[in-house]
Amino acid sequence: MDTDGTATVVGFHPAEIDPSAPTRSARLKWVVVVDAGLPAGRAVNAAVCAAAATAAAVPGLLGAAATDADGQRHPGLPWAGCTVLAADAETIHRVRSRAAADSGMFVADMPDAAQRTRVYADYVRTVGDTVSADLRYAAVSVVGPRNRLDRIVGRLPLLP
Repeated sequence: MDTDGTATVVGFHPAEIDPSAPTRSARLKWVVVVDAGLPAGRAVNAAVCAAAATAAAVPGLLGAAATDADGQRHPGLPWAGCTVLAADAETIHRVRSRAAADSGMFVADMPDAAQRTRVYADYVRTVGDTVSADLRYAAVSVVGPRNRLDRIVGRLPLLP
């Protein structure tokens, strides 16, 4: 929260969006950390769900659409990149906690309850009945200042 009580918005200002620059030059970095112990299908599901929540909430994250030589349109992708990392459940919980404590970070998570329920209202109720310390995350997506985010994720490996 900002000092006036409003939520801090993490994102890119239109003037700083430069799709011609290398991704490492972007002020903000985007990572998705996935539970390395999940089967491949569940890991991909968790990463995609956390990324969808992130793309919808972080201004300027997606670049302009591309049009191929045949005139077919391809929706914009993250112009500053997105790195998908692997970690164990305890590390993901720690990454989420540290990032959420930093007002300059945007955090979207996918508690494993989302993959155990088939009805969204059941998922919301399950999370609501669980204290934060007991939530287990299938994935967490974080956008924030590159140097601070690097300190949080350390040297986590890429998801194989």
